[in-house]
Amino acid sequence: QVQLVESGGGLVQPGGSLRLSCAASGSIFNIYAMGWYRQAPGKQRELVAAITSGGSTNYADSVKGRLTISRDNAKNTMYLQMNSLKPEDTAVYYCNANLRGVIAGRSYDYWGQGTQVTVSS
Repeated sequence: QVQLVESGGGLVQPGGSLRLSCAASGSIFNIYAMGWYRQAPGKQRELVAAITSGGSTNYADSVKGRLTISRDNAKNTMYLQMNSLKPEDTAVYYCNANLRGVIAGRSYDYWGQGTQVTVSS
């Protein structure tokens, strides 16, 4: 059974930094695209950043220059380095991975349980 587990959320002051991690575990054959999404209270879930298996990235305009997505394919882990955080970054952050399990004949989308990030003084 495949699982995605996020960690690293918390409370930080404006201008501060956090690093989120998302570890995939289970019988994994291959992980393709991965991404971070966030959902603030009363708002729809939105894409924050995405990364391909080859390392190509794309970001939401609101986070460009402040957040950096990366992955370690050997560890099946993705990261989100968050710098110069603003109150409007407050949300539950979810990791997403399109991956193929060992038994499956195709890839599926998997989601983590989410981790809360709160930016407040």
